[in-house]
Amino acid sequence: MISQIIFLIAGLLLILFGANYLVDGSSSIARRFGLSEFVIGLTIVGIGTSTPEMVVSFLSAFQGKADMAIGNVVGSNIFNTLMILGVTAVICPVKISRNAVRKDLPLNISVTALLIILGLNATLFGIGKDNVISRIDGIILLAIFAWYLWSSFKNDSDQESSEESEPAKNYSMPISIVMILGGLAGLVIGGRLFVNSATEIAKTLGMSEKFIAITIMAAGTSMPELATSVVAALKKRGQLALGNVIGSNISNILFILGGSALIHPLSFSGMSAVDLATLFIGSVLILTSAITFKKKQVDRIEGLILLAVEAGYMWYLIANL
Repeated sequence: MISQIIFLIAGLLLILFGANYLVDGSSSIARRFGLSEFVIGLTIVGIGTSTPEMVVSFLSAFQGKADMAIGNVVGSNIFNTLMILGVTAVICPVKISRNAVRKDLPLNISVTALLIILGLNATLFGIGKDNVISRIDGIILLAIFAWYLWSSFKNDSDQESSEESEPAKNYSMPISIVMILGGLAGLVIGGRLFVNSATEIAKTLGMSEKFIAITIMAAGTSMPELATSVVAALKKRGQLALGNVIGSNISNILFILGGSALIHPLSFSGMSAVDLATLFIGSVLILTSAITFKKKQVDRIEGLILLAVEAGYMWYLIANL
């Protein structure tokens, strides 16, 4: 037990250091190539910090454990939206750019809705006997992911920069790349240490495997996103934090679940109506924050609302163990 606690702390330290280097390195590249920090967060950082989810879900798919693969992504996306964005907004209100309101936030909602529709195909449309994300569904998700990456870089015309961020250091290209790779390595290794140690501690305390998968595993694999977003918020780079959350959510569904379904069809039977409703409501709340009170931002009050919804969802999970 003591050794697992030591591994848990070591994993968190690696995650924090990795997040710091990843934020600084990616911000430097964003400025060098004239890309907005939002797009860097949406793509490089968002996909990079989703690596722990990818490892867990792909391995679960190879082993035929659909509940683990899907539960990890659904739980991670809920945690990303409600906990991570909520904490980030409480630290520093997150401004939402015009381009994000027009494209990225609606895409996040659409992708979430598509996942639910594909997963509930038997219930909604009577297709097949069971609710399954098939290999064909996986190909569809991966194709949309390829388009998403292409369009994000091609249409990066949003250079709004109304945030007053702290002075950023400029690094050479080799150093920036080393910082990003080193940061990602720290995030991945730290994330795995955290997940493994937290799981062992939970089992020692007598928690069920289902509860571990939905809560501890999902939160653990989302630690890179949490650390990266909090560090970005402390540096007053909310665009990078928001892009990281949205990019991770979209990547989790399109790339990770698409790839997992291609490896092995995924049964959707383990997802409850509350799980799916919370997932969808979270994606809608971000867009709602952007269009209310004539301020395109997630402010501290809205951050507290996100955290309250997360607390309610966690209470539901604990009450239904």
